[in-house]
Amino acid sequence: MNVQPNAATPPRAAPGPIDVRGFDRDRVETAVDLAIYLDRVRRHRSELRESVAAVDLALKAPIARGGAWRERVRAALAELAHDFDDHIALTESPGGIYDRARRSAPRLSGRVTRLLEEHRDLHGAIHGYLAVLEYGGTMADLPVFREELTVLVGRLVRHRQKGGDLVYEAYDVDLGGSD
Repeated sequence: MNVQPNAATPPRAAPGPIDVRGFDRDRVETAVDLAIYLDRVRRHRSELRESVAAVDLALKAPIARGGAWRERVRAALAELAHDFDDHIALTESPGGIYDRARRSAPRLSGRVTRLLEEHRDLHGAIHGYLAVLEYGGTMADLPVFREELTVLVGRLVRHRQKGGDLVYEAYDVDLGGSD
């Protein structure tokens, strides 16, 4: 969907309605509606990537800074928690990307279910670590705590990749990996 017309490619007409054969016409959005929604997903995806990167950067700071390290990680993790909650709302809502993928490509239902399970696990982990940082939970072993958060960052990166793959398979649309 990011194809830019050039001199050799004539401009395309505005997209028409999606082929509704076999679908409930009341539930099928036009291609324009889908493009607008996917643009919103793309923007949010970029925000989520930035939040994950901020946590990763905060984790790289020296632990010896103690309270300053803890506060920096807490602030980055709080932003990530907010963005991940938004991600869940955007993708899981009725008419959201997972609902749309199940309707347009039922073969992907199993993958959608796995992504939903990851949402529950990741949400619990993010908010659990944030609670430790916000409410003074014990972090007797800061290197272990940092390692656990680093593993969480990796899980979030993989989750984001799986979501992008799902959208590509459902709609033949690349959400982009670096923006």
